[in-house]
Amino acid sequence: MENTFESRFGVSEASMSRLRKIRKAKDRAATVGITIGGLSVVFSICLIFFYLLYEVIPLLMPASIVKEHSLQENVSTDSLFSVMEEQAEIGLSIHRDGQVRFYSTHDGNPLYIERIFGKDITAVSADSPGKRVLSLANSTGEVIIVQHDYHSRYADNGIRTIVPSVHYPYGEEPIELVPGESIKSLAFRDGDTNVVIAAVSEKNRIFLKRFEKITSFLSDSVELEESPIIELPIPSERVDNVLISSDQRWLFLVEASKQVEIFDLRNSVEAMRVGVVPLVQQAANITVSTFLLGGISLLLGDDQGNISQWFMVKNGEGHSSLEKVREFSLGESPITQIVSEHRRKGFVAGDSDGNIGLFNTTAEHVSLTQRVSHTGISQIVMSPRGDNIVIQSDDNKADFWKVNNEHPEVSFMSLWREVWYENYNAPGYVWQSSSASNDFEPKFSVVPLTFGTLKAAFYAMLLATPLAIGGAIFTAYFMAPSLRQKVKPTIELMEAMPTVILGFLAGLWLAPLIESNLPGIVSILVLTPIFILLTAYGWSRLPQDVRLRIPSGWEPVILIPVVVGSGALSMGISGSIEELLFGGDMRQWLTNDLGVDFDQRNSMVVGLAMGFAVIPTIFSITEDAIFAVPKNLTFGSLALGASPWQTLVRVILPTASPGIFSALMIGLGRAVGETMIVLMATGNTPIMDMNIFEGLRTLSANISVEMPEAEVDSSHFRILFLSGLVLFIFTFIVNTIGETVRQRLREKYGSL
Repeated sequence: MENTFESRFGVSEASMSRLRKIRKAKDRAATVGITIGGLSVVFSICLIFFYLLYEVIPLLMPASIVKEHSLQENVSTDSLFSVMEEQAEIGLSIHRDGQVRFYSTHDGNPLYIERIFGKDITAVSADSPGKRVLSLANSTGEVIIVQHDYHSRYADNGIRTIVPSVHYPYGEEPIELVPGESIKSLAFRDGDTNVVIAAVSEKNRIFLKRFEKITSFLSDSVELEESPIIELPIPSERVDNVLISSDQRWLFLVEASKQVEIFDLRNSVEAMRVGVVPLVQQAANITVSTFLLGGISLLLGDDQGNISQWFMVKNGEGHSSLEKVREFSLGESPITQIVSEHRRKGFVAGDSDGNIGLFNTTAEHVSLTQRVSHTGISQIVMSPRGDNIVIQSDDNKADFWKVNNEHPEVSFMSLWREVWYENYNAPGYVWQSSSASNDFEPKFSVVPLTFGTLKAAFYAMLLATPLAIGGAIFTAYFMAPSLRQKVKPTIELMEAMPTVILGFLAGLWLAPLIESNLPGIVSILVLTPIFILLTAYGWSRLPQDVRLRIPSGWEPVILIPVVVGSGALSMGISGSIEELLFGGDMRQWLTNDLGVDFDQRNSMVVGLAMGFAVIPTIFSITEDAIFAVPKNLTFGSLALGASPWQTLVRVILPTASPGIFSALMIGLGRAVGETMIVLMATGNTPIMDMNIFEGLRTLSANISVEMPEAEVDSSHFRILFLSGLVLFIFTFIVNTIGETVRQRLREKYGSL
């Protein structure tokens, strides 16, 4: 039997058995290898997703406060002003008896006491927290400017000690501001070149005094050159508080717990009064008024537990008015304290029921509300870093609390909805993560970045889709095999070109070329299809013996000189068209006559460059899908009398539709994730405008630009990871939809 098997097949049965075992072992090894590879890819993708999620989750964590200890010697009830130094180890309180007291925040024990006035202090006003400069007023109408400082000393054993001190940056002599009257409210601004002080007397009169800073050439000392005292127009109602904006232009009088009267300090005295704005409902009364960080926004708390934010907004005529921007609620009890954060657009508020709340204005986010006392909150002291607070209640108890509130400026509102920022005339979607200004407010809306990503992909696909699919159809179905063997590898070779080279050429060569020859570029897009159609029509009218001289499938060669000639003609007549139709400058015509802004590096440049990068991907997959359609379907259709075009439309394209759709999805994914081209070919301006002549910024380009400069674990850093997560999820959704549609197309047309 074995001899018969061997004689019939030329190999022994034992050898065949051994070969089958080897083949089976190879199949198993291949199966295991492919399975491991597939699972590794899935695991890697999941690992990337969970790492991105790990970096993003801290943005979503709620705030918390934890009581660490109580202070043995509490801040006295007669304290007018309190603050903590950077390390939250020493507190400062200014009292009505004229004493400045430094105390330990660990136990409340006094560390250093200095008396400022020989008389009682009636009002205190602070400039921006970073300067640590205060102005103090007394009952005789005098004002003095002081500064509290802290110096670190290290003992031989390495133990650090913080030493507080008080000094007088502009001299120890008091400034006489309201002669013969007590000052009940004070406002103070210390600018780069000027100092402004405003005071409200006990008789409800408003006095203003300006000083010009003069720096000595021989030392770093600064002296103040006084200007005459100005008495402002009589206010409409009883003044509860006076505040001056950081730019020293606007003076606000909170009056009768109901309204704010506004003065423009740049005008003459007679024209200073701008108007009166009612701030709360008829049934509510203002209980607390202060500035948010930056000295632009007013924070007003009322006796119904609400805190509102107001700032000056310019209207279309250039006039400014005080507008209510947003409102927060702590509860139903009157607000007793509002303290702004030193480095963020947030604040802490307390009410008469013992509740405190952590708020962020930009994000319109209530980070935390918690009851911390059985009696009302009389004073809140926040550390400059915002990580510690001292809360004093009406029962004269003071507690030191640890605050965990890492990312209050991030919320769904700030990321995905319009936000009304300070100095903006209306809400908007803005991304601006950094600035040279110290008073800068980060703006983290990812909407313009998402919009820019979709905009760049749209213009790239608008160019690439018809060219790639049309070229693939002709190459796979109509082109001669010998010509196809040259065209297909050439186009696929385009995909090997580094995108950084494409971006470099687009930014430094293509963008200036389009700007200087814009009519010619537009003419190419118009004239080239017309010339191709005219050439095709003329070719069809030639005698048959002439047309047969070109082998079937080689017709595209005829179009090469047509396309080249069309481009040369369009660029050649560009100047004439610009002179004839657009007054010699099409760019100025677009801007002045049509109101269309034009940037040199714009979406058209991105569309052309990124479309060039996407074309090989879509072309290659589409061409393979069409070429892979069984020839018997084509021959059968032609044999039944269908024309080549009918066969293409009714048989070839439906059968190849799953592959064509996959090509489009892969091309879209490539366009969405592209980085270098959009980074180098656009102005990287995060704006929302479909104008093809405007720039853009994509999520991927933004990550590439800003990640190296982002502070680790900061809100900016984690939002960049959130951008990556958005891209990841978008790609996953697109691929899932693409695969679902592809499977349905395969089921529908698989029986052809």
